[in-house]
Amino acid sequence: MIRLLSATLFAILLVAAPRGNAAEARIRKVLPHLMDEKGRISTKPGLFDRDGYQQSLRQSPQRVSGIRFDVQWKAPREKRDDLVIRIELRTAKGEPGAITVVQAPTRDNRKFGGWSTVILKSEDYTRSGEVLAWRAVLLDGDRELAEQKSFLW
Repeated sequence: MIRLLSATLFAILLVAAPRGNAAEARIRKVLPHLMDEKGRISTKPGLFDRDGYQQSLRQSPQRVSGIRFDVQWKAPREKRDDLVIRIELRTAKGEPGAITVVQAPTRDNRKFGGWSTVILKSEDYTRSGEVLAWRAVLLDGDRELAEQKSFLW
């Protein structure tokens, strides 16, 4: 019984211990959303409705006017000033090695993670075509702090 209690206590302490990389900047999640002609990603607030609307936009590409990347990121408090989210894209109409770049400044990040939005607007989206692969980068000046890539990057 004592061994079981000790093992349980050890496991709890191991899980609850602070991680050594907690101070590192990172990109947690990147959500690409197609936008309709009115700039919407959904007509209703629910996630199920959003996913259904995104599917209907994928099936009707003539209704798509752009793409919006919602990026969840985290950085230490001392590095939060002047950060930029850059999205690098490989697209259907682009040359095989060519990369389209869009970027936006980050908003202040809460302790447990904030969201920033990067938009490829309608004219640029029409010129570049469907997005095949993407890479999101969190930048501090010219220095890359974190990145996340799509499967096909």
